[in-house]
Parts: sequence; structure tokens; C-alpha cells
Amino acid sequence: MTTERPITLQEYAMRFGTYMGLFWIFKFIFLPIGFSIPLLQLLFILMTLFVPVLGYIYARRYRNQYHEGNFSFTQAFSFCFLMYLFASILTALAHYVYFRFIDQGYLLNTYLDQLETIKDSVTGDMKISVEQLIGSLNVISSLSSLQLTFQLLSQNFFYGILLAIPTGLVVMKKKN
Repeated sequence: MTTERPITLQEYAMRFGTYMGLFWIFKFIFLPIGFSIPLLQLLFILMTLFVPVLGYIYARRYRNQYHEGNFSFTQAFSFCFLMYLFASILTALAHYVYFRFIDQGYLLNTYLDQLETIKDSVTGDMKISVEQLIGSLNVISSLSSLQLTFQLLSQNFFYGILLAIPTGLVVMKKKN
């Protein structure tokens, strides 16, 4: 015997966060492949730019279907914050698997090779900036796959918080 019960904001944030996380994982596949096929690198960038739009679509859908169009900023921010949090956690799992078992240093080494090529062709302050970036990537390449995964998780989480604020402002509607 099933009973009807209200489903919480957290449960819907988990559901839409899972969809968002799967989108991020699918998008991430194009990053390493994009070094061989530049069109896929462009697709990765376009999909990255689509992330806030997708967050808005999910938040608006939740507002319209489950809140009858009434949504305070606190509810909108909470939903978006949790959605991005759950997406980040799911994506972190895929990042760990990729960097631990698949990558073997390919991604960072490719970036380092490209930056070394650029460093030879620039002068002045730009050369110093490229050298600093190379130094930063060398530090990142010394991290274990678990440390790198936590670094990416914290970045995704931070950007999720930043995206939750404008999305919450755009999605909220005052109660009449």
C-alpha cells in the first residue's frame, strides 16, 4: 500500500542534480578527445556555457510543476545550491575514475606541451604569465588522482554556489 507524501526540495534537487551531473560527465568526455578533434573541444566549450541555462531550466521546471509558480529567493537558491552540489558529487566520481584509471597524465601533459609551445612564441609580460601557468600545472600534475578529484569537486561546488545566486534571482516569483 503506497501513501502519497510530499516530496521535498532536497529530493527534487537530487533528481535534477543527477541529470546535471550526467550532463557534466557527458560534457567532460569531450575535453580529452577534443585535443585530437578540435570540433569536440568547441562542443565542450559550448556545453560548458550551456550549464547555467540548464540550471535555469531545471529550477524553472521545479518552480512551475511543484510550487505552482510561487518561489521565494531562499527556495530558489536552496534548490539551485543543492542541485549543483549533487551534480558536483556525481561528477567527482567520474573525474576520479578518469584520472585514476584512464588518463595516466595525458590531459595535463598535453596542456603543458601546448603551453611550452606558446611560451617560445611570446615575449615580455605574457611570457612571464605563461611560465607561471606552467608552474601551476606542474604543481597540479604532482597531485594524486584523489587530490585532483577533490580539487575539481571544490571548484565545481564553488561555481555552483556562484551560479545558484543569479539563477535563484531569475527563477523566483513573488507570491500574490
